[in-house]
Amino acid sequence: MDKTNKIKVGISIGDLNGIGLEVILKTFGDNRVLELCTPIIFGSNKIVSYHKKALNIKTPINGIEQIQRALDNKLNLLNVWRENVTIDLGKATDDSGKYAFKSLEYATNALKEGNIDVLVTAPIDKSNIQSDRFNFKGHTEYLEANLSGDSLMILFTDEIRLGLITGHIPIKDVAKTITPELIQKKIEIMYQSLIQDFNIEKPKIAILGLNPHCGDKGVIGTEDDEIVKPTIYEIQKSGKLVYGPYAADSFFGSQSYKDFDGVLAMYHDQGLGPFKTMSFGKGVNFTAGLNKIRTSPDHGTAFEIAGKNIANHSSFMEAVFTAIDIFRKRKQYNELIENQLKNNNDQQSLKK
Repeated sequence: MDKTNKIKVGISIGDLNGIGLEVILKTFGDNRVLELCTPIIFGSNKIVSYHKKALNIKTPINGIEQIQRALDNKLNLLNVWRENVTIDLGKATDDSGKYAFKSLEYATNALKEGNIDVLVTAPIDKSNIQSDRFNFKGHTEYLEANLSGDSLMILFTDEIRLGLITGHIPIKDVAKTITPELIQKKIEIMYQSLIQDFNIEKPKIAILGLNPHCGDKGVIGTEDDEIVKPTIYEIQKSGKLVYGPYAADSFFGSQSYKDFDGVLAMYHDQGLGPFKTMSFGKGVNFTAGLNKIRTSPDHGTAFEIAGKNIANHSSFMEAVFTAIDIFRKRKQYNELIENQLKNNNDQQSLKK
């Protein structure tokens, strides 16, 4: 980090024809956000100027040619391409996907190299971004392949932190993908993240069942009895506060999630359906388990409202705040662990 110790927030612009740049410009049009970090957009001056004019947004931009030239209290824009690109707001085009990836690629490389501290990604379209260089189901999978660690998608608000044991896979593949090893791995990632990223000393985690009513003792499937319950029992032996499985319908309906620090759903819509019903536009998507920090808003490209200047930027702003907060908490945690190791080594040396 630079001498000011301000956190550098890298921003990929997402699909050029969606609402990504709108929510970015609106977020950093608030000077209070600029006081918290040094934001750097990875994109193109021409693209950003087009969106500013189309949306009639006046947020000032500081164009730079090197990350090191980024200024505090400014919204910085690093030009990563100069050619003209056709903008067709509201439509998923080959170009809008191609340059969404170019922005993401540059931002990810900067994150890997330590030139930015955290990454906040605007929404992509998962179909038009596909290419020989991006053959992934989403941001989470791409970042896992390019950073260190095993990823876990966690969506959260002040009321709930919800992770997914399986992510972007078809429903037909969910049951055969659920194994004791996968459950254990995802629980461990969430457990560690709750400690180091959310400052929760002894996390309490709920696991949702795979089948309706957790299988009703085998009447609606045997996976919960044969796979999920034994795995939870084994994890409990280690002292972790992990409970379940819980039937998803009554778990959310009774607001039982409020009794836990984290919840793990078995598959995408089992968790995200209730989550977005409760908090759409206010939640944050955090990629836990990696050596670098990435967040995003909880919505998509919203092509249907692109260019209309009516997109709500609350979720993107929360994603920025969250990335900053997690960076600070993880740094404090790592410093604490380092001090503990140093003290232990000193004590061992004294004994010798």
